[in-house]
Amino acid sequence: MSRYLLFFLLIVGLFSNSVLAERIKDITTVAGIRGNQLVGYGLVVGLDGSGDTSASFTDDSMRNMLEQLGITLPPGANLPIKNVAAVSLSAELPPFTKPGQKIDVNISSIGNSKNLRGGTLLMAPLKGADGQIYAVAQGNLVVLGLNVGADDGSSVTVNIPTGGRIPNGATVEREVLTSFVAGDSITLNLHRPDFTTAHRLAETINDTMGLGTAHAVDASSVRVSAPKELSQKVSYLSMLENLTFLPGTAAAKIVVNAKTGTVVIGQNVIVQPAAVSHGNLAVTITNDPLISQPPAFSSGETVVVPKSNIDVQVNNKGAFVFNLGVTLDEVVRAVNNIGASPAELVAILEALKAAGSLNAELIII
Repeated sequence: MSRYLLFFLLIVGLFSNSVLAERIKDITTVAGIRGNQLVGYGLVVGLDGSGDTSASFTDDSMRNMLEQLGITLPPGANLPIKNVAAVSLSAELPPFTKPGQKIDVNISSIGNSKNLRGGTLLMAPLKGADGQIYAVAQGNLVVLGLNVGADDGSSVTVNIPTGGRIPNGATVEREVLTSFVAGDSITLNLHRPDFTTAHRLAETINDTMGLGTAHAVDASSVRVSAPKELSQKVSYLSMLENLTFLPGTAAAKIVVNAKTGTVVIGQNVIVQPAAVSHGNLAVTITNDPLISQPPAFSSGETVVVPKSNIDVQVNNKGAFVFNLGVTLDEVVRAVNNIGASPAELVAILEALKAAGSLNAELIII
């Protein structure tokens, strides 16, 4: 009978560990593999009179574009720029994106255009921080905002009509090389730096791949030896990122949002011995005016005589004691039993922190 009980406990323990364990790919990123920000400038045409009306740079841009297309305008000629808007372009170039692939583009008006709905972006280059062109954008805008006005000056605006998006609106022209291609090692960066997690991550890789394969550089990085050949490195990383292990628990923290009254108490929050008494004093003053009338056939006047009622109530919500080693569950249960509001809970936590009875970091945002 004891043999079956031991087997059952072993199965339960393995199941519990598998539930708490996390994959390496979920809590780390590979150094050198990241997206790159692109920015550009362009013109949106085809607007129904909602374009720029007094932006000189829009007029200059139109003249330059027409000259590049072989159209020469006489000096001083007026251009109907009310159907044209100058816009800024922004996009993110994902890692390993190859020339010819498509990426999304965000469009924002930089002039006095009121609405970009129905516009078309003309061919515009997207540049990186090094000034090189990495993509070219063009296409019809998708604008979720709406701005409608009437002749009497009234108008209705829904969302932001001066910004839009072009799904798959840019074609990649150049690839960004990453450090992942070169070298004989891979560096894994933790999303949340922690010495315990970094140590356990290195131990897990060493137990699977061999002793000395990985070592923790600091609280956020673990360097892992890897094959030099790119095809082998890809399969090697695929095997690494699917390994599971138990990360270290986060430091004890209590986060309080003073605006919304939200209080989040993290794991490992322990209260040292302390006694808490919480209550408030409520004073209510009400006025009940009385009408005073003189006797009949007298020369008196009817007057209003004020009468004030003062009610004083002491709402004592009780006292409770935190003994040594009180856990998170006991703290929440004790505070709920006295019916404290979120604002009152914040006051209690701040008082415990000031008294030195709270081991957690109190963060108020």
